[in-house]
Amino acid sequence: MLQAMYTPPQFKGDRAKAAALIQEHPFASLISIDDTGLPYVTHLPLHLEDRGEQLVLLGHVAKPNQHWRYLQARPQAVVTFLGPHAYLSPKVYPDLARVPTWNYLAVHCTVQATLIEDPVGKDALLKKLIGDHEPPYAQQWRDLGEEFGHKMMMGIVAFELQVTDLQCKVKINQHRPESHAAMKAMTRPATKTSAAWPAGWTAWAWRVQTTHRRRFDVRAVFSIVSLLVVLAIVGFVVKKQLGSQVTAAPPAAGMPAVSPGATPQAQGQQVQQQVKEALQGTLQQARPMPTDDK
Repeated sequence: MLQAMYTPPQFKGDRAKAAALIQEHPFASLISIDDTGLPYVTHLPLHLEDRGEQLVLLGHVAKPNQHWRYLQARPQAVVTFLGPHAYLSPKVYPDLARVPTWNYLAVHCTVQATLIEDPVGKDALLKKLIGDHEPPYAQQWRDLGEEFGHKMMMGIVAFELQVTDLQCKVKINQHRPESHAAMKAMTRPATKTSAAWPAGWTAWAWRVQTTHRRRFDVRAVFSIVSLLVVLAIVGFVVKKQLGSQVTAAPPAAGMPAVSPGATPQAQGQQVQQQVKEALQGTLQQARPMPTDDK
C-alpha cells in the first residue's frame, strides 16, 4: 500500500475524486530515482485514461531529458498532482482559540512505466494530449506532414504509466463544520458553471480562497508597545492621584493631561478619552503588510 503522503481518515478521497482532480489539473510531477539514489523530478502534463479496472497516465519527455533512462532502468515511479490550494485564516471560526492552516487537494500515484517507441504509438499519444489542451491544433499537426511529424517525434520519448496504487487527499476543513459558513462567504464568485465541477463536490471546495495573511510592520508594533507602556505609567499616576486627592502636577511629555480641579470621576473620564484618541491614531498608522508565502 502506498504510504507516500500523510492522509488522515477525514481527508481521504476516493478513486473517482482522484480521477476528477487529475483531469482538472493534469500538470504533474514525475518522480524517479536517479543513478545516485536521489529523487529526479520532471514537471509535465499527463493524459489520464480510465481502462475500467486500470488507470493509465500517458506522457513524454524531451529525448535529452535523462528521466526516460531512469524509467527504463527502474520502471516504478511516483506521480503527484496538486489541485486548488489556499491559506485558510482562523477568522473562519466563531471563536478565537484557533490557528491558521493550508487547505489543498492532491493525488499521489505509484506507477509502473513502459516506454512507447513506435511512431504510431507516439502520434496517438500526442493527439490525446492535443485533445486535452487544444483540440483545434490537431488539424494543424496533421497538415504539417509525415516527414515533419516524424522529425518531431524523434526528439521525444513517450511512455505509459500504469497506476498500481494511489492516494487522494482532500483537505478542505470538512471536519470543522463550524467554519463552513464563513468559508463559503469568503470564496470568490464561480468562474465555471456548477455542471463543470465533478459530481459530489461543492464549488467552494475547489475555490478555497481567503484574504491574504497580514501583519503589522515593526514600526507599528513598536508604537503599540510604547503606547502600552505609557498607559501603564498613566494608570499608576492616576491611581496615586485619586488615592491621595492631591492636585496633579503637569503631565510628562506624551502623557495624557487631566484637569487639576476636576473630580476623580471626571479625571478618569478625561484620561479614558485621551487614551482612546491616542490608540486610534496609532492603529491608523499601522499599515498591514502581506506575509511571505510558505
